[in-house]
Amino acid sequence: MSTHRVPAPVFADGEKPKGPASYFASIEKTYGQPIQHWLDIAAGALDTRAHMEAVSLLKDEHGLGHGHANAVVAYVKAKLAG
Repeated sequence: MSTHRVPAPVFADGEKPKGPASYFASIEKTYGQPIQHWLDIAAGALDTRAHMEAVSLLKDEHGLGHGHANAVVAYVKAKLAG
């Protein structure tokens, strides 16, 4: 696992997520894991992999769809770039 961590976003009641985070509720519902689980996997993958390789890992080894995997990786990359 990665030595860095990208915390899951926290939204105020009624606040509508934008960008990749707009997928997070659907990802949690579809795959039965909290978004932090997927963010941690993506952060670890990005330690040694390029963007699309990390997307492929989430798809091939964890069963995420392409759009969901891409949203998780894009969110993590943006936060790590800071």
